Amino acid sequence: MGLANRAVGIKPSPTLAVDARAKAMKAEGIDVVGFGAGEPDFDTPDNIKEAAIKAIRDGFTKYTPVPGTDELKDAIIAKLSSDNGIKYERPEIIVSTGAKHSLYNVAQALYGPGDEVLIPSPYWVSYPDQVILNDATPVLVKTKEEEGFILTAEAFEKAITPKTKALILNSPSNPTGLGYDRAALEAIAKIAVKNNIYVISDEIYEKIVYDGFKHVSIASLGDDIKALTITINGLSKSHAMTGWRLGYAAGPKDVIGAMTKIQSQSTSNPCSITQKAAVEALRGPQAFIGDMVAEFDKRRKYIVGRLNAIPGVFCPMPVGAFYAFPRVSSYYGKSFNGKVIKGSADLATYLLEESKVAVVSGDAFGADEYIRLSYATSMVTIEKGLDRIEKALAALA
Repeated sequence: MGLANRAVGIKPSPTLAVDARAKAMKAEGIDVVGFGAGEPDFDTPDNIKEAAIKAIRDGFTKYTPVPGTDELKDAIIAKLSSDNGIKYERPEIIVSTGAKHSLYNVAQALYGPGDEVLIPSPYWVSYPDQVILNDATPVLVKTKEEEGFILTAEAFEKAITPKTKALILNSPSNPTGLGYDRAALEAIAKIAVKNNIYVISDEIYEKIVYDGFKHVSIASLGDDIKALTITINGLSKSHAMTGWRLGYAAGPKDVIGAMTKIQSQSTSNPCSITQKAAVEALRGPQAFIGDMVAEFDKRRKYIVGRLNAIPGVFCPMPVGAFYAFPRVSSYYGKSFNGKVIKGSADLATYLLEESKVAVVSGDAFGADEYIRLSYATSMVTIEKGLDRIEKALAALA
């Protein structure tokens, strides 16, 4: 007797593993600077907390419909209409326990043996493994730093085969912090429609953008592409609600219906209390987001400036999210105390063990030349961590 092949063929989330190791070291009294977790360091706004407390006191503690309450669905529908210019009805919405769960439900509903799913690389760590878990094949399409890590229409079309079922897009991107403008999305939409390919559009960072970057939902570009798009979003990043676990998907009625059946046999409904909090998050004051993004912007400029001042390091300026993705491969082949840095995993280990700085190695995102640093942490922490990184890199010979 042994484990199922699906359990053997995947890896645990590298980002969560780095964060867990950093927290464990801190618990031991070690002064670790953590750049690993993609989690806002802001607290959930009080009005959202109060909505949850009221829900508990009112006894809103029972099962809800599997795909979420009508009240929350209506709040999501209103949000998608006003913010993204996309019209949906209740049967086209499902609420799940986090955007990751929404993505997994899509994978369960759409992918199967023989299917190929195109994933631009660098990619968020869970995309390939979710495809593998559903017996399909992830096809990684390499993007270029000089092109803003954007999947071009040419590269997209070249990667398509008769087995291609879907394309996963993430804008703004984790890990690069870069994003797709309207023109780039229009070119991709044209090819997707021509080839009848689903587009899974992960828009979890849409509210965290800088320098006038305009987030565009690909489903808003016309009825044909909307019919092929499943839009994924949630409140973890925009409203600092990571632990509340709530995400949602909007898409064609048949796909959402299949996702609902699947969810009914796995988690059932998302947390009733979180759903009430989410209604307040979507309908209540939104000034918190602007204040949070303004602080992220200060950190973004500082961390990128500091990284680019280190000899041999280059970091593109992000237009969204809260990640810096510096190229550090000029340090590969160098060593410390006889240990050679062969790639991003070795460098991440070196930084953690020798300098007590936790970063995520780029190989976890399909880009071994890079490492990822989250600046969703205080400026004091960022300054301390960069001081340590600068010193550690200078010590390599």
